[in-house]
Amino acid sequence: LYNVAKMEPMVRNLLVEKEVQIQAETRITDVEMDGNHIKAVVGKRDRERIRFDADAFIDTTGTAGPPAFCNKYGNGCAMCILRCPTFGGRVSVTAKAGIEEMVGEKNGHTGAISGSCKLMKDSLSKEINDLLDEKGVAVIPIPKSKIIKEKLAFKACQQYAITEFEENIVLLDTGHAKLMSPFFPLNALREIPGLENARYEDPYGGGIGNSIRYTAMAPRDNGLKVEGVDNLFCAGEKVGLIVGHTEAICTGTLAGYNAVKHIKNEKLMTLPRDVAVGELIGYVQTQMRDKGVRDLKYTFSGSVFFNRMKKLGLYTTDVGEIEKRIDSVGLSGIFS
Repeated sequence: LYNVAKMEPMVRNLLVEKEVQIQAETRITDVEMDGNHIKAVVGKRDRERIRFDADAFIDTTGTAGPPAFCNKYGNGCAMCILRCPTFGGRVSVTAKAGIEEMVGEKNGHTGAISGSCKLMKDSLSKEINDLLDEKGVAVIPIPKSKIIKEKLAFKACQQYAITEFEENIVLLDTGHAKLMSPFFPLNALREIPGLENARYEDPYGGGIGNSIRYTAMAPRDNGLKVEGVDNLFCAGEKVGLIVGHTEAICTGTLAGYNAVKHIKNEKLMTLPRDVAVGELIGYVQTQMRDKGVRDLKYTFSGSVFFNRMKKLGLYTTDVGEIEKRIDSVGLSGIFS
Protein backbone atom coordinates (compact mmCIF):
# COMPACT_ATOMS: atom_id res chain seq x y z
CA LEU A 1 0.00 0.00 0.00
CA TYR A 2 1.16 3.56 -0.66
CA ASN A 3 -0.15 7.05 -0.02
CA VAL A 4 -1.96 8.16 -3.18
CA ALA A 5 -1.76 11.82 -2.19
CA LYS A 6 2.04 11.74 -1.88
CA MET A 7 2.72 9.43 -4.84
CA GLU A 8 1.55 11.74 -7.64
CA PRO A 9 3.98 14.59 -6.85
CA MET A 10 6.81 12.05 -6.47
CA VAL A 11 6.13 10.58 -9.92
CA ARG A 12 5.73 14.04 -11.41
CA ASN A 13 9.05 15.22 -9.93
CA LEU A 14 10.81 12.13 -11.30
CA LEU A 15 9.45 12.84 -14.80
CA VAL A 16 10.60 16.46 -14.58
CA GLU A 17 14.07 15.27 -13.51
CA LYS A 18 14.13 13.07 -16.63
CA GLU A 19 13.25 16.17 -18.72
CA VAL A 20 9.84 14.83 -19.72
CA GLN A 21 7.64 17.72 -20.82
CA ILE A 22 4.32 17.63 -18.97
CA GLN A 23 1.47 19.57 -20.57
CA ALA A 24 -0.98 20.06 -17.71
CA GLU A 25 -4.56 21.30 -18.21
CA THR A 26 -4.22 20.51 -21.90
CA ARG A 27 -7.09 18.74 -23.59
CA ILE A 28 -6.62 16.64 -26.73
CA THR A 29 -9.83 16.35 -28.73
CA ASP A 30 -8.87 15.12 -32.20
CA VAL A 31 -6.18 13.65 -34.44
CA GLU A 32 -4.86 14.54 -37.87
CA MET A 33 -4.44 11.49 -40.10
CA ASP A 34 -2.47 10.71 -43.23
CA GLY A 35 -3.91 7.39 -44.33
CA ASN A 36 -3.25 4.97 -41.46
CA HIS A 37 -0.66 7.31 -39.92
CA ILE A 38 -1.34 9.86 -37.16
CA LYS A 39 0.44 13.11 -38.04
CA ALA A 40 -0.61 15.07 -34.96
CA VAL A 41 -3.00 15.31 -32.04
CA VAL A 42 -4.83 18.59 -31.58
CA GLY A 43 -6.81 20.24 -28.82
CA LYS A 44 -6.92 23.24 -26.52
CA ARG A 45 -5.17 24.78 -23.54
CA ASP A 46 -7.54 27.33 -22.08
CA ARG A 47 -8.82 28.95 -25.31
CA GLU A 48 -5.61 28.48 -27.23
CA ARG A 49 -5.57 25.82 -29.96
CA ILE A 50 -2.61 23.46 -29.61
CA ARG A 51 -1.09 20.79 -31.79
CA PHE A 52 1.50 18.09 -31.11
CA ASP A 53 3.32 16.49 -34.04
CA ALA A 54 5.15 13.23 -33.36
CA ASP A 55 6.44 10.07 -34.99
CA ALA A 56 4.59 7.82 -32.55
CA PHE A 57 1.75 8.16 -30.06
CA ILE A 58 0.60 6.12 -27.05
CA ASP A 59 -3.08 6.06 -26.13
CA THR A 60 -3.49 5.88 -22.36
CA THR A 61 -6.87 7.62 -22.28
CA GLY A 62 -8.36 4.71 -20.38
CA THR A 63 -11.87 3.33 -20.56
CA ALA A 64 -13.82 5.24 -17.89
CA GLY A 65 -16.59 7.73 -18.59
CA PRO A 66 -17.39 10.17 -20.07
CA PRO A 67 -20.43 11.28 -18.03
CA ALA A 68 -22.85 10.25 -20.78
CA PHE A 69 -21.65 6.65 -20.38
CA CYS A 70 -21.84 6.82 -16.58
CA ASN A 71 -25.41 8.11 -16.93
CA LYS A 72 -26.35 5.45 -19.48
CA TYR A 73 -24.65 2.43 -17.94
CA GLY A 74 -24.26 3.41 -14.28
CA ASN A 75 -25.89 5.55 -11.60
CA GLY A 76 -24.85 8.86 -13.15
CA CYS A 77 -21.77 11.02 -12.64
CA ALA A 78 -20.38 10.47 -9.14
CA MET A 79 -17.65 13.13 -9.62
CA CYS A 80 -14.81 10.60 -9.64
CA ILE A 81 -11.10 11.36 -9.82
CA LEU A 82 -11.36 12.03 -13.58
CA ARG A 83 -13.30 15.26 -12.87
CA CYS A 84 -15.04 15.24 -16.27
CA PRO A 85 -17.28 18.22 -15.39
CA THR A 86 -14.12 20.26 -14.79
CA PHE A 87 -11.79 19.07 -17.55
CA GLY A 88 -14.15 17.44 -20.04
CA GLY A 89 -14.98 13.80 -20.65
CA ARG A 90 -12.56 11.21 -21.97
CA VAL A 91 -11.68 11.45 -25.67
CA SER A 92 -10.12 8.32 -27.16
CA VAL A 93 -7.19 8.78 -29.54
CA THR A 94 -7.86 5.28 -30.89
CA ALA A 95 -11.48 6.11 -31.71
CA LYS A 96 -10.52 9.46 -33.24
CA ALA A 97 -8.11 7.57 -35.51
CA GLY A 98 -11.14 5.69 -36.85
CA ILE A 99 -10.62 2.38 -35.02
CA GLU A 100 -13.64 0.55 -33.65
CA GLU A 101 -13.07 -0.15 -29.97
CA MET A 102 -14.17 -3.17 -27.98
CA VAL A 103 -16.69 -3.01 -25.14
CA GLY A 104 -16.55 -5.13 -22.01
CA GLU A 105 -19.50 -6.42 -20.03
CA LYS A 106 -20.36 -7.41 -16.49
CA ASN A 107 -23.35 -9.66 -15.81
CA GLY A 108 -25.02 -8.59 -19.03
CA HIS A 109 -24.40 -4.88 -18.41
CA THR A 110 -22.14 -2.72 -20.56
CA GLY A 111 -18.82 -1.91 -18.90
CA ALA A 112 -18.10 -2.39 -15.21
CA ILE A 113 -18.32 -0.09 -12.21
CA SER A 114 -15.13 0.99 -10.44
CA GLY A 115 -14.65 -1.15 -7.37
CA SER A 116 -13.60 1.17 -4.56
CA CYS A 117 -14.05 4.57 -2.93
CA LYS A 118 -11.96 6.67 -0.56
CA LEU A 119 -13.10 8.10 2.76
CA MET A 120 -11.45 10.99 4.55
CA LYS A 121 -9.50 9.40 7.41
CA ASP A 122 -10.18 12.36 9.71
CA SER A 123 -13.91 11.65 9.41
CA LEU A 124 -13.51 8.17 10.93
CA SER A 125 -13.33 7.21 14.60
CA LYS A 126 -10.05 7.15 16.53
CA GLU A 127 -10.33 3.37 16.88
CA ILE A 128 -10.53 2.88 13.11
CA ASN A 129 -7.70 5.34 12.50
CA ASP A 130 -5.51 3.53 15.03
CA LEU A 131 -6.20 0.24 13.24
CA LEU A 132 -5.32 1.75 9.87
CA ASP A 133 -2.14 3.34 11.22
CA GLU A 134 -1.02 0.13 12.92
CA LYS A 135 -2.06 -2.57 10.44
CA GLY A 136 -2.95 -0.74 7.24
CA VAL A 137 -6.37 -2.40 7.20
CA ALA A 138 -9.62 -2.28 9.17
CA VAL A 139 -12.49 -4.76 8.82
CA ILE A 140 -15.85 -3.68 10.27
CA PRO A 141 -18.89 -6.01 10.11
CA ILE A 142 -21.96 -4.53 8.43
CA PRO A 143 -25.26 -5.06 10.26
CA LYS A 144 -27.33 -7.55 8.24
CA SER A 145 -30.04 -4.95 7.63
CA LYS A 146 -27.48 -2.67 5.94
CA ILE A 147 -25.88 -5.23 3.60
CA ILE A 148 -26.44 -4.31 -0.06
CA LYS A 149 -26.78 -7.59 -1.91
CA GLU A 150 -25.21 -8.12 -5.36
CA LYS A 151 -23.62 -4.68 -5.75
CA LEU A 152 -20.19 -6.32 -5.89
CA ALA A 153 -21.25 -8.39 -8.88
CA PHE A 154 -20.91 -5.33 -11.12
CA LYS A 155 -17.52 -4.10 -9.92
CA ALA A 156 -14.43 -4.13 -12.13
CA CYS A 157 -12.12 -5.75 -9.56
CA GLN A 158 -13.70 -9.20 -9.50
CA GLN A 159 -10.96 -10.59 -7.21
CA TYR A 160 -12.73 -8.66 -4.44
CA ALA A 161 -16.29 -9.48 -5.51
CA ILE A 162 -16.67 -12.09 -2.77
CA THR A 163 -18.90 -12.50 0.28
CA GLU A 164 -16.36 -11.13 2.77
CA PHE A 165 -16.33 -7.79 0.97
CA GLU A 166 -20.13 -7.72 0.83
CA GLU A 167 -20.67 -8.42 4.54
CA ASN A 168 -17.90 -6.16 5.91
CA ILE A 169 -16.60 -2.64 5.52
CA VAL A 170 -13.01 -3.26 4.41
CA LEU A 171 -10.77 -0.20 4.65
CA LEU A 172 -7.15 0.06 3.44
CA ASP A 173 -4.76 2.85 4.40
CA THR A 174 -3.72 4.57 1.15
CA GLY A 175 -3.37 8.02 2.68
CA HIS A 176 -7.14 8.19 2.64
CA ALA A 177 -9.17 5.21 3.84
CA LYS A 178 -9.85 3.11 0.76
CA LEU A 179 -13.32 1.57 0.99
CA MET A 180 -13.36 -1.70 -0.95
CA SER A 181 -16.85 -1.27 -2.35
CA PRO A 182 -18.03 0.38 -5.58
CA PHE A 183 -20.40 2.62 -3.59
CA PHE A 184 -22.27 2.68 -0.29
CA PRO A 185 -25.22 4.96 0.58
CA LEU A 186 -23.85 7.64 2.90
CA ASN A 187 -26.76 7.55 5.37
CA ALA A 188 -26.39 3.78 5.74
CA LEU A 189 -22.60 4.08 6.04
CA ARG A 190 -22.96 6.56 8.90
CA GLU A 191 -25.09 4.10 10.87
CA ILE A 192 -22.12 1.73 11.20
CA PRO A 193 -20.11 2.18 14.44
CA GLY A 194 -17.01 4.26 13.90
CA LEU A 195 -18.30 5.72 10.63
CA GLU A 196 -20.88 8.11 12.07
CA ASN A 197 -19.10 11.13 10.52
CA ALA A 198 -17.79 9.43 7.37
CA ARG A 199 -17.18 11.65 4.36
CA TYR A 200 -16.36 10.58 0.81
CA GLU A 201 -13.08 11.84 -0.62
CA ASP A 202 -13.36 10.07 -4.00
CA PRO A 203 -15.70 9.87 -5.74
CA TYR A 204 -17.51 12.74 -4.10
CA GLY A 205 -20.79 10.99 -4.94
CA GLY A 206 -19.64 7.61 -3.59
CA GLY A 207 -22.96 7.27 -1.80
CA ILE A 208 -24.78 6.76 -5.11
CA GLY A 209 -22.33 5.26 -7.60
CA ASN A 210 -18.93 5.26 -9.22
CA SER A 211 -17.30 5.56 -12.64
CA ILE A 212 -18.11 3.12 -15.45
CA ARG A 213 -15.09 1.50 -17.12
CA TYR A 214 -14.15 -0.91 -19.91
CA THR A 215 -16.31 0.71 -22.56
CA ALA A 216 -13.47 1.61 -24.97
CA MET A 217 -10.65 -0.91 -25.38
CA ALA A 218 -8.29 -0.87 -28.35
CA PRO A 219 -7.75 -3.84 -30.67
CA ARG A 220 -3.99 -4.39 -30.50
CA ASP A 221 -1.22 -6.90 -31.01
CA ASN A 222 1.09 -8.27 -28.31
CA GLY A 223 3.61 -5.49 -28.93
CA LEU A 224 0.77 -3.14 -27.87
CA LYS A 225 0.50 -1.52 -31.30
CA VAL A 226 -3.10 -0.58 -32.12
CA GLU A 227 -4.34 -2.50 -35.14
CA GLY A 228 -5.16 -0.33 -38.13
CA VAL A 229 -2.85 2.59 -37.21
CA ASP A 230 0.83 2.26 -38.03
CA ASN A 231 2.20 4.58 -35.32
CA LEU A 232 -0.22 4.25 -32.39
CA PHE A 233 0.42 2.16 -29.27
CA CYS A 234 -1.71 1.68 -26.16
CA ALA A 235 -1.29 0.94 -22.46
CA GLY A 236 -3.28 0.58 -19.27
CA GLU A 237 -6.94 -0.37 -19.56
CA LYS A 238 -6.81 0.60 -23.24
CA VAL A 239 -4.95 -2.71 -23.70
CA GLY A 240 -8.02 -4.68 -22.66
CA LEU A 241 -9.73 -6.19 -19.67
CA ILE A 242 -6.88 -5.66 -17.21
CA VAL A 243 -7.16 -4.18 -13.72
CA GLY A 244 -4.54 -2.48 -11.58
CA HIS A 245 -1.70 0.00 -11.40
CA THR A 246 0.97 -2.73 -11.69
CA GLU A 247 -0.59 -3.81 -14.96
CA ALA A 248 -0.68 -0.20 -16.15
CA ILE A 249 3.03 0.23 -15.31
CA CYS A 250 3.99 -2.96 -17.17
CA THR A 251 2.00 -2.19 -20.32
CA GLY A 252 3.05 1.47 -20.26
CA THR A 253 6.70 0.44 -20.10
CA LEU A 254 6.36 -1.91 -23.08
CA ALA A 255 4.29 0.57 -25.12
CA GLY A 256 6.86 3.31 -24.52
CA TYR A 257 9.73 0.98 -25.40
CA ASN A 258 8.06 -0.14 -28.63
CA ALA A 259 7.11 3.40 -29.61
CA VAL A 260 10.83 4.23 -29.60
CA LYS A 261 11.64 1.02 -31.50
CA HIS A 262 9.07 2.03 -34.11
CA ILE A 263 10.63 5.49 -34.52
CA LYS A 264 14.06 3.87 -34.97
CA ASN A 265 12.64 1.41 -37.54
CA GLU A 266 13.62 -1.52 -35.34
CA LYS A 267 11.68 -4.71 -34.67
CA LEU A 268 9.09 -4.33 -31.91
CA MET A 269 9.51 -6.38 -28.75
CA THR A 270 6.89 -8.97 -27.87
CA LEU A 271 7.39 -10.38 -24.39
CA PRO A 272 7.49 -14.21 -24.31
CA ARG A 273 4.65 -15.94 -22.53
CA ASP A 274 7.21 -17.69 -20.32
CA VAL A 275 7.17 -14.54 -18.16
CA ALA A 276 4.15 -13.21 -16.25
CA VAL A 277 3.82 -9.88 -18.08
CA GLY A 278 4.07 -11.55 -21.48
CA GLU A 279 1.46 -14.12 -20.50
CA LEU A 280 -0.91 -11.40 -19.24
CA ILE A 281 -0.64 -9.41 -22.48
CA GLY A 282 -0.95 -12.48 -24.71
CA TYR A 283 -3.73 -14.19 -22.79
CA VAL A 284 -5.89 -11.08 -22.51
CA GLN A 285 -5.45 -10.39 -26.22
CA THR A 286 -6.76 -13.89 -26.97
CA GLN A 287 -9.64 -13.61 -24.51
CA MET A 288 -10.71 -10.23 -25.87
CA ARG A 289 -11.52 -11.86 -29.21
CA ASP A 290 -14.24 -13.92 -27.53
CA LYS A 291 -17.28 -11.79 -26.73
CA GLY A 292 -18.51 -14.56 -24.46
CA VAL A 293 -15.83 -13.88 -21.84
CA ARG A 294 -15.68 -10.08 -21.95
CA ASP A 295 -17.27 -9.98 -18.51
CA LEU A 296 -14.03 -11.29 -16.97
CA LYS A 297 -11.17 -9.06 -15.77
CA TYR A 298 -7.51 -9.98 -15.49
CA THR A 299 -4.99 -8.92 -12.85
CA PHE A 300 -1.84 -10.16 -11.13
CA SER A 301 -3.55 -9.66 -7.75
CA GLY A 302 -6.26 -12.32 -7.86
CA SER A 303 -9.10 -14.10 -9.61
CA VAL A 304 -8.83 -15.61 -13.11
CA PHE A 305 -5.34 -14.57 -14.14
CA PHE A 306 -3.75 -15.11 -10.72
CA ASN A 307 -5.08 -18.68 -10.80
CA ARG A 308 -3.67 -19.06 -14.31
CA MET A 309 -0.25 -17.83 -13.15
CA LYS A 310 -0.20 -20.48 -10.43
CA LYS A 311 -1.31 -23.19 -12.86
CA LEU A 312 1.47 -22.27 -15.32
CA GLY A 313 4.11 -21.95 -12.59
CA LEU A 314 4.53 -18.22 -13.22
CA TYR A 315 3.67 -17.07 -9.70
CA THR A 316 6.56 -16.75 -7.28
CA THR A 317 7.89 -14.26 -4.74
CA ASP A 318 11.44 -15.63 -5.11
CA VAL A 319 13.36 -12.76 -6.74
CA GLY A 320 16.26 -15.05 -7.61
CA GLU A 321 13.94 -17.43 -9.46
CA ILE A 322 12.39 -14.50 -11.35
CA GLU A 323 15.83 -13.24 -12.37
CA LYS A 324 16.75 -16.70 -13.69
CA ARG A 325 13.51 -16.87 -15.68
CA ILE A 326 14.08 -13.44 -17.22
CA ASP A 327 17.67 -14.37 -18.06
CA SER A 328 16.57 -17.67 -19.64
CA VAL A 329 14.47 -15.84 -22.24
CA GLY A 330 17.19 -13.30 -22.99
CA LEU A 331 15.59 -10.28 -21.35
CA SER A 332 18.11 -9.46 -18.62
CA GLY A 333 19.06 -5.79 -18.85
CA ILE A 334 16.72 -5.28 -21.81
CA PHE A 335 16.03 -1.63 -20.93
CA SER A 336 19.70 -0.72 -20.52
